[in-house]
Amino acid sequence: MAQALPTGQPSATGRRPRRRWLRRLLWLPVWLLLFTVLQVAVLRFVDPPFSAFMAIRQVEAWAQGDGGFRVAYRWRDLERMAPSLPVALIAAEDQNFASHSGFDFKAIEQARKRNEQGGRLRGGSTISQQVAKNLFLWQGSGRLSRWVRKGVEAWYTVLIELMWPKRRILEVYANVAEFGDGVYGAQAAARSFFGRDADALGAAQSARLAAVLPSPRRYSAARPGPYVQRRTVAIERNMRQIGGAAYVDALD
Repeated sequence: MAQALPTGQPSATGRRPRRRWLRRLLWLPVWLLLFTVLQVAVLRFVDPPFSAFMAIRQVEAWAQGDGGFRVAYRWRDLERMAPSLPVALIAAEDQNFASHSGFDFKAIEQARKRNEQGGRLRGGSTISQQVAKNLFLWQGSGRLSRWVRKGVEAWYTVLIELMWPKRRILEVYANVAEFGDGVYGAQAAARSFFGRDADALGAAQSARLAAVLPSPRRYSAARPGPYVQRRTVAIERNMRQIGGAAYVDALD
């Protein structure tokens, strides 16, 4: 005759499924980390067909009932862009791009002080951080969501800097950065705002595209206001100061 288990004591067969699920939960962070490493490794060689921000913008348009909205995006290799464009992006967004390892703490501190003084709000994000944010992150509100996104952004930034050469980081940024509402990348921006391909942009046009960053839905490259005009002039000056196209040519 089978012996009954004491009342309240779980059976061995009941404990095994719970242990199995516990092991799976413990392994979940490891698999997630491995997945992110695989993502970044693949995109070192494969041009991204879209970014997280592009997908989010498209879904937003559909949710708002704009069924005709289409994200404008077409990949262009760095060699098929005007040399002035990547220089303008560096001059505008990350002048220490060649020397930092993903985070420019001096720029972050300067941005913090400037924002505290009541100037125009600016962040200290590097181009590497912007690539991580555009490619992989979501948009959200709330303090918890913001800190989680910052942590994920930092992780992807570390992976990108470890696994990609600087030229690849710059190439991806030039292709996934938003230059206008729903307009992503140098080629789509050049066609949308100047009616030409990215390899035909002049220095002033490249600087104007960079001038609308990081607020391309607030400022227009096609109809530049006083702020964009002033910033364009400053970016052109910075382009000369960092050495122009020679700066990009020297990247690894």
